[in-house]
Amino acid sequence: MAMTGLLLDDARRYADAHVDRFGVATTPVDGLVILRETTPTMLQYAVSKPLVALVLQGGKRVTMGNATFDFGAGDSLLITTDVPTVSQITTASRALPYYSLVLELEPAIIAELAGEIGAVPSEADRPVRVDPTEAEVADAALRLLRLLDRPATLTVLGSQLKRELHYWLLVGRHGGAIQALGVTDSHAHRVARAVAVLRTHYAETVKVEVLAKAAGMSLSAFHVHFRSITSLSPLQFQKQLRLIEARRRMLSLGEAISDAAYGVGYESVPQFTREYGRMFGQPPARDIRRASAEMSDAA
Repeated sequence: MAMTGLLLDDARRYADAHVDRFGVATTPVDGLVILRETTPTMLQYAVSKPLVALVLQGGKRVTMGNATFDFGAGDSLLITTDVPTVSQITTASRALPYYSLVLELEPAIIAELAGEIGAVPSEADRPVRVDPTEAEVADAALRLLRLLDRPATLTVLGSQLKRELHYWLLVGRHGGAIQALGVTDSHAHRVARAVAVLRTHYAETVKVEVLAKAAGMSLSAFHVHFRSITSLSPLQFQKQLRLIEARRRMLSLGEAISDAAYGVGYESVPQFTREYGRMFGQPPARDIRRASAEMSDAA
């Protein structure tokens, strides 16, 4: 059986036993989850952290800015910086669910490995890309998955296999772009420091000067590199963070519209409603009713 077939078998077995109502099966490995969906999903909005997602069955569409990627089993989605994305699982059924293995990339591991192998970094030209999954990556992922139900073994070997998975990604076709995550002076890493400030203080008024200082850039350079990497201005980025978090609160926690709006930093519910509608295509009440109904139907 092909490596991806073996990986699918192990991912299916674990996900089916551990998946929650949101289609996520968490694992004992930090940053590693398995996604499962039995029906095509509604549009999902997120500001994704750097990650790699190995699609094992089904199909998905991801849009970042003006670029749209359609991909399926045997492909990997690579995101090399914090960017807002709109995604949708397009191919899934109860007979053949969608499965993917998602690992958040760790800059510290990347920096350590890059130093050992003497890799030469390059700035990422595209923060989102899709390519066929490389055999070495699938093999390392399979061996890591097979430790999930063996806690004692996972304690000893888990970190080593996670590091190996990063290694194969680093020496693969997009190694230069991945390595930039671990280089403290790269534009990607500098912008990531500013994004971390926005993620932490999204509900507050954050001056651009503070973000530029966090990135170690002049104001003019910061604006240029922030937009080139994230496709948004800092203000647009913060607005999307707020709206995505508000939607999560209403959908997952059942918060009222006004509570969610004020909780993410809005001072006016009408303004929140207008901006929410522009981003999600419907006013909050209608969008949450529809999303909740779809989740109930899929349960």
